[in-house]
Amino acid sequence: MANCGDIKAHMRMEERYETLSLIFEESKHLCDEVKIAIDKVKAETGMTPFIFEKISNDRPDLHGIYIEFHDDIHRVGGGFFTMLLDELNIDKCEADI
Repeated sequence: MANCGDIKAHMRMEERYETLSLIFEESKHLCDEVKIAIDKVKAETGMTPFIFEKISNDRPDLHGIYIEFHDDIHRVGGGFFTMLLDELNIDKCEADI
């Protein structure tokens, strides 16, 4: 599994909205690991967040997978994010947001 050196996690929370961005260098292996971990946590929780992938055409170090919860009144998305970060062996998020 990946570790916090391979993937940078960025968390952002606003009223009724939460997002977790997982940013890494372009790597099929890392991308597959993240997608497998997301599917595992979705199966365990029954939650279905909005997920999309962005790839920079100019910078190979900016490949990202974004997981979002919209209209999350009860903030249940945080538990999903915690499980996902644990699954990917990421012990902290970046402090830039």
